[in-house]
Amino acid sequence: MMVERSYGRRLGLALVLVAGALWGVAASADDQGDQVVASRLAEFLRSARTVISTHQDLINDPTKGDKGLTGDRVLAEATAIYEKATGEDPASVDPTSREGKLLHAQMDAIKDVMAANEGTINAPNVGFKGFIPATFARLVNEKFQEKVGAQARIKVTAPEELVRNRTARPDAWENAVITDKFAKPDWPKGQSFSEAVSVDGRPAFRLIVPEYYKPSCLSCHGTPKGEMDITGYPKEGGKEGDLGAAISVTLFQ
Repeated sequence: MMVERSYGRRLGLALVLVAGALWGVAASADDQGDQVVASRLAEFLRSARTVISTHQDLINDPTKGDKGLTGDRVLAEATAIYEKATGEDPASVDPTSREGKLLHAQMDAIKDVMAANEGTINAPNVGFKGFIPATFARLVNEKFQEKVGAQARIKVTAPEELVRNRTARPDAWENAVITDKFAKPDWPKGQSFSEAVSVDGRPAFRLIVPEYYKPSCLSCHGTPKGEMDITGYPKEGGKEGDLGAAISVTLFQ
């Protein structure tokens, strides 16, 4: 699912101040660092997913075999989108830092997913491949989890009534934020929420970013409600700008 990029263009201090305002207290130095790392991981995932969305016609073109959509190409295009959105060059991040290690794990996950699906993407005489942005993001997050283990988690979830894949169902914390904050008419559109909490008995920092339907989403999630989309699911009847998903990042301490 592709969504509008509205929760903030500049990461870093601006995000830290938002976090402090949300908690009602000044964020600690550790929380500030976690806020930046989590936000950047969410933004890079969005950037890579945008690449897959942009190339859907190419992916589903039955007249072409090799699409040239390699992991390196996706990574290069995602990096360009990420830099434009954040002003940050991921190559400048210290690879030995926590942010660097997690970001590189995410990049490696993207390359692994593209390599594993090369045969599907390049299959000749086949139209719809099923390699849509939502599937891509799920596979990347699963591969990322394999690489980082108990250090972090990334997940794309949604309001419960919109979840199509059971593994994407929001947990109690995510559901509470989506229901009690993001879904409320007075919540600043696009503003993320973060909090230091306990997850599975371990201290963790959690960030969740709301995402909204953009025109490219509506072919699957728009109207008429109930009509089957190209993936075989009934459309939800959504409209441009409706809350459609959320990226959830957990960093364990």
